[in-house]
Amino acid sequence: MALNQVGLERLNTATTNKIGENKNKIINGSMQIFQRSASVADVGNSNGYFAADRYRFSQSGSARFTISQSTDTPNGFGSSMKVDVTTANASPSAGQYVFFQHRIEGQNVQDFAKGSSDAKQYALSFHVKSPKTGTHIIQLEDVQNSRSCSKSYTVNSANTWERKTIIFPADTTGAITNDNANRFQLYIWLMAGTTYSGGTLATTWASTVEANRAAGQVNLIDNTSNDFFITGIQLEVGSVATDFEHRSFAQELALCQRYYYEDPDISHRMADGQVACNTTGSYTLPVGSAHPTTMRANPTLTLVSVNYSGCSFNSSNTNTMAWGMRVTTDNTTQFRITAGSATFDAEL
Repeated sequence: MALNQVGLERLNTATTNKIGENKNKIINGSMQIFQRSASVADVGNSNGYFAADRYRFSQSGSARFTISQSTDTPNGFGSSMKVDVTTANASPSAGQYVFFQHRIEGQNVQDFAKGSSDAKQYALSFHVKSPKTGTHIIQLEDVQNSRSCSKSYTVNSANTWERKTIIFPADTTGAITNDNANRFQLYIWLMAGTTYSGGTLATTWASTVEANRAAGQVNLIDNTSNDFFITGIQLEVGSVATDFEHRSFAQELALCQRYYYEDPDISHRMADGQVACNTTGSYTLPVGSAHPTTMRANPTLTLVSVNYSGCSFNSSNTNTMAWGMRVTTDNTTQFRITAGSATFDAEL
């Protein structure tokens, strides 16, 4: 029996929206998770993760910024990431740049079939509120094979939320390894000196040429009145950018904690105790607790204002944190941890 018109419409909608398929390769695309800080001031001339989870900030030059979580959003979103220019750079030198970067594990982009005859297109969509009209640049980079493709989008009205969709071509050259390493990157450019913008925009996949990465990019950091907002970033397989996939806060947080999380009170991870030792040395104690989720790799442990005695700390593994104790005398040694926090970092 043929489907009626209502049935066809429902089928087409479900197909277009890809509901429940985990289609979005971008983690924290709706800018819900800010584990490090909801607002970080005086960011500049540095590279790293500062505010919104999974977005790495890179900048060269004299400009400074406050990066924060904002409630200024388009309809259907609760948060955005805001970049407030606090020290402007109106005349950047050739080698200066500002961009955000989202790094993706190789095993999360296998369905693009990159480097094969079945290679798929990349559909990117996002909501942006820019202080300037004109040409803005988005870049995809295959890190493993040093290949890039850049596309421009046009902001029509300054300081107004606009939804943008960009379709990147398939790439039959350069397969990506199925592993947990940084293999694929998205760049959101805010400013590019001539070293990165002096050539011709690379709108098809090719070996990365610095001058072709961001040709045409307007300077969004030339005035301290400039504020840039973005949210709803989605990268998916195919030639059509579908509706944004809203994950729950809990799901998004767990995805982010694969790469980074903070334990605000690590005293609960090990109770007071003692151990009898016949020789001075270092011992790994069979105590600790599980991370909230399996981390991408063995994380780097950083202790913050920790008060402890009788013990030292070993690096944690992807699933649990193991504590170590250092014995300084040949007798029964007390060990305890009473206060402090720790961060666990397995970022790409």
